[in-house]
Amino acid sequence: MAKAEVGIFGGSGFYAFLEDVEEVEVETPYGKPSAPFVVGEIEGKRVAFLPRHGREHELPPHAIPYRANVWAMKELGVRRIIGPNASGALTAELRLGEFVVCDQFVDRTWGRADTFYEGPETTHVSAADPYCPDLRRILVETAGELGIKARDGGTVVVIQGPRFSTRAESRWFQQAGRDVINMTAYPEGYLARELELCYANISMVTDHDVGVEGTEPVTHETVIEVFQENNAKLRELLFAAIPKIGPQPEDVCATALRGARI
Repeated sequence: MAKAEVGIFGGSGFYAFLEDVEEVEVETPYGKPSAPFVVGEIEGKRVAFLPRHGREHELPPHAIPYRANVWAMKELGVRRIIGPNASGALTAELRLGEFVVCDQFVDRTWGRADTFYEGPETTHVSAADPYCPDLRRILVETAGELGIKARDGGTVVVIQGPRFSTRAESRWFQQAGRDVINMTAYPEGYLARELELCYANISMVTDHDVGVEGTEPVTHETVIEVFQENNAKLRELLFAAIPKIGPQPEDVCATALRGARI
């Protein structure tokens, strides 16, 4: 089987990334991943790419096989993962096309298989600081070098989907001080932590959520335009950042299981 060092999950509108690739099917104890993986190289770094919604966006957020996807990344040898998500802004200050390299999440999903540890040995993996600090640093610094607007830190609210929030829900999230909202950041990142893999989230603002006052109502045309612009910037950022990603350090990600078992 092909091996890789860095993994990329593609989100809405981001279904292809690498050229001159090897296609790889991975079997897991949790069923098939969203699609076959493609493995290629960026400046000598082996990279595995998977569109989490499938190649034709056939999997809605609640139906994505998150456990199979993350398990398969580890089977390919990946220790460090970047997970971009198309997101709505929960503050007027965040502009369309801006990136937020989140440091916290709030889970508002339900019914998703969100752990690998279902007994008989009880395992509680901390989610206090859920995203890899080293990967976050590399992404923020590289974005600054490229002139890409990326905020260092923020909280993403993850809702169940496929429906969007009501205005009341959106205002509630804003009043609680959240920054962005999407449907796929959980449990993907936390599952990576359970396997002691590094994971960083990039929330890419495509619109303002319905309860954000002082912003123009979003149109389908605007979202498509921002999608295209975001994905072009995302590719630029990833191609510049991935060569800087070194071996996994002995950090909070790599040591997540220490003291986690009862």
